[in-house]
Amino acid sequence: MMENIRSRLKFVNKVEDVKLRKRKSQLYSKEDESAHDNGVLRARLAVFCVVFRLINCLLVQTSFVPDEYWQSVEVSHRMVFNYGYLTWEWKAGLRGFSYPLLFAVIYKILHVINYDSVYLLIWLPRIIQALLAAFADVKFFFLVQSLESRDVAKWTFFCHLCSWFSWYCCTRTLTNSMETTITCLALFYFPLPGSKTHSSKKYLSLVALAVIVRPTALIVWFPLLLYHFWQEDNKLRLITHKFIPIGAVAVVISTVIDCIFYEKWTVVQFTFLKFNIFYGVADFYGSHPWHWYFTQGFAVVIGPHLPLFLCGCTLAFRRYKILLAAVIWTLVVYSLLPHKEFRFIYPVLPFCMVFCGISLANLKAWRRTAAFALLLSNLVAALYTGLIHQRGTLDVMSHLQTLCNVRGISSPPQPDILFLMPCHSTPFYSHVHCPMKMRFLECPPDLGEEGYVDEADRFYDNPLHWLRTSFPYKSSLPTHLVLFDVLEKEISVFLQGNNFVRTAEIFHTHFPEGKVGGSIFIYERH
Repeated sequence: MMENIRSRLKFVNKVEDVKLRKRKSQLYSKEDESAHDNGVLRARLAVFCVVFRLINCLLVQTSFVPDEYWQSVEVSHRMVFNYGYLTWEWKAGLRGFSYPLLFAVIYKILHVINYDSVYLLIWLPRIIQALLAAFADVKFFFLVQSLESRDVAKWTFFCHLCSWFSWYCCTRTLTNSMETTITCLALFYFPLPGSKTHSSKKYLSLVALAVIVRPTALIVWFPLLLYHFWQEDNKLRLITHKFIPIGAVAVVISTVIDCIFYEKWTVVQFTFLKFNIFYGVADFYGSHPWHWYFTQGFAVVIGPHLPLFLCGCTLAFRRYKILLAAVIWTLVVYSLLPHKEFRFIYPVLPFCMVFCGISLANLKAWRRTAAFALLLSNLVAALYTGLIHQRGTLDVMSHLQTLCNVRGISSPPQPDILFLMPCHSTPFYSHVHCPMKMRFLECPPDLGEEGYVDEADRFYDNPLHWLRTSFPYKSSLPTHLVLFDVLEKEISVFLQGNNFVRTAEIFHTHFPEGKVGGSIFIYERH
């Protein structure tokens, strides 16, 4: 009897063991299948984002603001090839060399292997920027997927890729573009409510890198850092083991790089604050009313996404109030500064896309219609601004670059080009890559000199007088003049009297304004 019972118990135990093994194997197979699916998704998404951003890069052939050249590739070109022009900020120690150093390394490699063609010098930095943006896109998708459902992540990612302003900016060599890319990467590791990818060291390191690239990145991250500090249980450890060490390492590395290239002791972050707060240098480049970001700037940057964003704020306010607080804080702080630009608030755009995606996903039956309208409206803006609006200042440099190839620097007469345009209207040696003589109207700001008027303002006050006094003899005249069409009539007497003949007319914009015309003329002296 006892033996029968024991044998039955053994049999039952064996059956239970078999069932348990089956359950475990099924569980592991599901986990393996899930990991495999995630791996496939990650690979496909990465390929898609790389292709998308490379196409994005190729379809942006216009200029936006001077800083995309004068604070990056122009500096890199001079660092490697030892000729070019540095704006007053670099002479004053106001800008850091860390960001231009990235492109300088690329230029140096091209130079060493003798592949430093002007085409590669123009496009490789932008391709690098595009690849980094693609990497940030992938991280953004998986961040939202870790916080919300796959469906919400899909629609949020759609909103993110649709943004006309991201398309317009993310592949440009702007510090704002790099700041936004790094901010998007840092957000992936930030301890948002429900985040499964949190890593304090990684996100703080990325924030430090963003601040090195552009000190104003601290404005965007200030409320987020406060939030992390408030939520952290061991606050002292967070400060002593993470905030202070990572911040100190970032400052030391950035200072060492700047001291090497400035060849003197320079703390760029301190100089930046000194010039912008005590000298108010930013005011020199224009000012706007305090409400500009709320009434114009933000609406333009977020574009057709605005209704979705406002709706998303009502749906996801409680869950993502820290992101909304960061957006509002950034707009308020920048509103207090007199000089305002669209690109300054670009880094908060990924935050806004979280709300847009949640809003679009909640439209249910109408979301495909809304998505089509969103895509169409953004596509029109993206293609127009990327391919047509303000393209002349780049096309004119391609035209002038041919002077290097046709004439050659050694054959007389050597090209001598004068840009009679608002200062820094065009890129410079990074887009011609030969040391022919070029000059433009300079406009460093007033740093306290009594009665100071910059060269550009003196010229536009009386163009004919400036030209006649600057070139009293025909032998001192430049061989080429580059100007906007709105200036032609005013200096026509000078052009005719000195045998200047128009050799090219290049379209620039459908919306001429002030000193910036719809077309650019190139005049050559005969």
